[in-house]
Amino acid sequence: MEISVVIPFLNEEPNLQPLCEELSAALDPTGKEYELVFVDDGSLDKGVEVLENLQAKIPQIRIVSLRRNFGQTAAMAAGLDFSSGEVVVTIDADRQNDPADIPAMVAKLEEGYDLVCGWRHKRQDAAIMRKLPSMIANRLIAKTTGVVLNDYGCTLKAMTKTIAKKITLYGEMHRFIPAVASAIGVKIAEVKVNHRARVAGESKYGISRTFRVILDLVTVKFLLKYSSRPIHFFGMPGLALTSVGGLGLSYLVLGKLFFGMSIADRPLLMLSILLLILGVQFILFGLIGEMQTRIYHESQDKPVYYVRETIGWSEEEMAKQNPINGFKL
Repeated sequence: MEISVVIPFLNEEPNLQPLCEELSAALDPTGKEYELVFVDDGSLDKGVEVLENLQAKIPQIRIVSLRRNFGQTAAMAAGLDFSSGEVVVTIDADRQNDPADIPAMVAKLEEGYDLVCGWRHKRQDAAIMRKLPSMIANRLIAKTTGVVLNDYGCTLKAMTKTIAKKITLYGEMHRFIPAVASAIGVKIAEVKVNHRARVAGESKYGISRTFRVILDLVTVKFLLKYSSRPIHFFGMPGLALTSVGGLGLSYLVLGKLFFGMSIADRPLLMLSILLLILGVQFILFGLIGEMQTRIYHESQDKPVYYVRETIGWSEEEMAKQNPINGFKL
């Protein structure tokens, strides 16, 4: 299989048939073998039945039906797990992404990139409810993660099979795929894609999504920078709090011993003790995190680095190397 197109959907019955026809029209001329992996995220309509009826006409259709609504990220993860193509493309089922952009994205991927992201430079959405929050979120994510993209919210992406099988998605992390993938070192490109207004069905997103993005961003930042050294994340504020608390107590003790200062009724005493306790707790959290990190990496043989390419070894010599250290992206 050369190309797998992963399409999570929820109650998109009116869009599925025209989407399948558009995908076939875009991919058939390429001459590449492809599959369309639809993931039903607990739909209550007849979307699965529509796809089953289309299989006679479009045999490339594959259907993964989840037991209930697990969310777009879980549906996306299921689609990536069930995909078998050397190139994996993700796309929304609402037909706002244009399947005609897929061949160009695949061609860009073949230039040597690991991940190609779509950029909806002319979005057909409401300015206040969709465009403005998206613009703010994109800048915040880029600033926090260090992976600068114009459009993190575009589902239309193309990636190599290695990336698709290696990234781990949970919560609502599907929008952070470029940032998550950057943790293992990838070459990312961004291309302008066509964006269309929704013609059928209802949007599943609202303004409340912006607040969830902020919370998920905290998790992504921690995973990208501190997952292998949590003591640095918790230890720095711990040391700061401990130092401030210690200085406050030292001032009070010296005042009591040498100047007869009354400290029992001083608010500074309680504040200094509180800061000292909080600082010690932060440091202990960091140490516990370090222990969990060691267990996580050692029990699952998780590598601490990934190799893009090896030069100077024969295939026979590389076969004798550690399979983790020899893992290629």
